[in-house]
Amino acid sequence: MLIEHLVDVMMLSTDLAVARSFYENKLGLEVVLEDEQFLTFACGGDSRLVVTKSTVGTADEATKASWRVRDIVAEVATLRARGVEVLDLPDLNTVDGVADIGFAFAAWFVDPDRNSLGLLQLR
Repeated sequence: MLIEHLVDVMMLSTDLAVARSFYENKLGLEVVLEDEQFLTFACGGDSRLVVTKSTVGTADEATKASWRVRDIVAEVATLRARGVEVLDLPDLNTVDGVADIGFAFAAWFVDPDRNSLGLLQLR
């Protein structure tokens, strides 16, 4: 059954070199597999984020992946220190980039290919 298996998150990119720089240098992820069509980055545990080559990129603005973190304020500060623009979203009443969404605190940022990414600190 699928409940017994890991899942990889897939992102689209029109420029793998730019994507690599963002995920490796700004987010601090390590490349574990690569070729001319994709990059695979290690994340927590055995989870992985895969960025695949695309001619059109993404048109969807929904959050594609979200990291569960213990201290969202510290993670937001680290991302900003690395040059990542954490979004302030007035509709969600963010304070310093962090929104209280009831069951968790959340923050969002966007990669160079307009993939929306998030952080989530469960209550």
